[in-house]
Amino acid sequence: MAIPQHTIDQILDRTDIVDVIGQFVKLKKTGRTYSGCCPFHQEKSPSFHVYRDKQYFHCFGCQANGNAIRFLMDIGSRNFVEVMKDLSSQTGVELPKDNTDSNKLKYKRETAKPKVVAAPKPQNNQTAPNNVKNLEHIPNDTAQVEHFDPFAEFQASEQDFSNDPFASFEQMPMSDVQQDGNLYDLLENIAQFYERQLPKSQSAQQYFKQRGLTAETIAYWRLGFAPEDWQHLEKAFPQDIEGLKLLGLIRTSDNGREFDLLRDRVIFPIRDSKGRVVGFGGRALNDEIKPKYINSPDSEVFHKNQLLYGLYEGRKEKAQDWLMVEGYMDVIALQQYGLHGAVATLGTASNTDHISILFKQNNRITIAFDGDAAGQKAARRTLEIALPLLNDGRELKFFVLPNDHDPDSLIRREGIENFRRLLEQAPLMSDFIFAYLTRNQDVSTPEGKSQVMGELKNLTELLPKHGSFRYLLQQFFREKLGFNRKWQPQVNNDASLSFSTKIDAEEYVIAILLNHPYLYIHFEPLRALIAEDQLLFKILNILNVIFEDLPDDPELSIYYVLGACANYHHELHNILLHANVSDYTSSPEQADKLAADLSTKLQLQSLKHKIKSKQFKSIAEMKNLKLQIYEIDKKRSMTLIEE
Repeated sequence: MAIPQHTIDQILDRTDIVDVIGQFVKLKKTGRTYSGCCPFHQEKSPSFHVYRDKQYFHCFGCQANGNAIRFLMDIGSRNFVEVMKDLSSQTGVELPKDNTDSNKLKYKRETAKPKVVAAPKPQNNQTAPNNVKNLEHIPNDTAQVEHFDPFAEFQASEQDFSNDPFASFEQMPMSDVQQDGNLYDLLENIAQFYERQLPKSQSAQQYFKQRGLTAETIAYWRLGFAPEDWQHLEKAFPQDIEGLKLLGLIRTSDNGREFDLLRDRVIFPIRDSKGRVVGFGGRALNDEIKPKYINSPDSEVFHKNQLLYGLYEGRKEKAQDWLMVEGYMDVIALQQYGLHGAVATLGTASNTDHISILFKQNNRITIAFDGDAAGQKAARRTLEIALPLLNDGRELKFFVLPNDHDPDSLIRREGIENFRRLLEQAPLMSDFIFAYLTRNQDVSTPEGKSQVMGELKNLTELLPKHGSFRYLLQQFFREKLGFNRKWQPQVNNDASLSFSTKIDAEEYVIAILLNHPYLYIHFEPLRALIAEDQLLFKILNILNVIFEDLPDDPELSIYYVLGACANYHHELHNILLHANVSDYTSSPEQADKLAADLSTKLQLQSLKHKIKSKQFKSIAEMKNLKLQIYEIDKKRSMTLIEE
């Protein structure tokens, strides 16, 4: 069975590699990855890592690596097709039934009809023979063309081939030979056709000019124009009618008349993640025409719920910061001003697939909303969609636009520098949720606080159960509302500067864990790197046992951990007395980031110390330690670039 690449990509997009591998390997969250003992070789300490954002696994011991398909093939000694059938049933993506039906991208092209060329007009006073009429004067009524000679074009052209009997065959275009068409090829040809029509329409050119687009921008986005003619595509692609119907670009009216979907509209070609044209958006030039925007319908190659306009272009420009906006023109205007990474949904509300696609590009994304009631409603809906996807390390910001402005108009009014400043000031999700939930409540009263905490509970239940963020968010709200100590945010961008002179880094981590035990998942990798006689190792081991049972309430979870660590009461009392972990109450996002950064630093220190002090048993183990250092350094470098 031949499986098209686009079907494989679709299945992988809908498959969570952590869930797949978790059925065979006990995985633990370790920072932004999941780790466990490799199933492909014997080992005691985990060197097998799974990267959810990249949908990829890698073992630093035996070098096994790949995606979910490769893992299932290797773990079960199964072939590719067997694995794809299983994943197909799990994801709901249909596989081709057999080889004859393996490529739904194909369609039958019609045989090209011979072109009828008009006979030469008579010279001077010479009259045309009765059996050859000037085609310009041939009426549409076939009853009136009984004297028309279908062979006249060959008789008239006979002189051209008198010297070379094969000339007529050489001039026969290859497109006249019947062959299967490909939908991707047809879409590319249509995009080029619409591009060629733009210079022919003054109104379309004027529209783009009024929107401030340059010629370079128009060319970059391959913008075009669809003529008013109701059947312009049939005339331009007479051999591809079946393909046009499969793409939904030709419609049939109630009386059976066929017409083109897009007419008298400026055209926005839509490209998939590989840069292939898969559909079109059309905007009416007359604002009185409804709907103002029309998109291609779903087809074998176009699934609007799984595509983002501008994603390919942003990746092409190596965008680091990603902003979801509402419309095509917003994406284009931001790109023209030098702000790459803006994307838009294709006429649909944002969904889980859209958010997941963006989180695969970067763990930090921003979503723009209007400031009116409709915008707030959309923001709440997006929150409910995004919260289950907020694994540790992911960050979501909300860019609330001024009234009567979209990103396109705002950037033209403010300029790129002010726009960037406004974008950078967009509130983190924790701040946005607090503002959103308290907007209609009097939080100075017990009743108001109770209402806010009740709504918060409904939202936090959508967050991943064992991530640190749900605990951090609850504590954030409790302190903001005055349930705990007075809220005094103290932000420190370098966690290492917070170390007290009276305690070392390992003791500082212990203080963090006692105050914020849900941050354990960031420090769990240290268990495999530090000596078993160290206090930190013992505390991490205790947390490893009790972490699944930690109470949801942040305060109760602290007492729970202190009780579990009662055997080390005197040492812990001294650490808590001298450690200042106020940085970890600045915001949930900041606390999460500081914990991840500090854990990474300590992992690097431990690995480098092992090599320097020659704490390895073989050359292979030394190489493995160096490889781990390389991977951590690489991850840190990518994080710094993103910031």
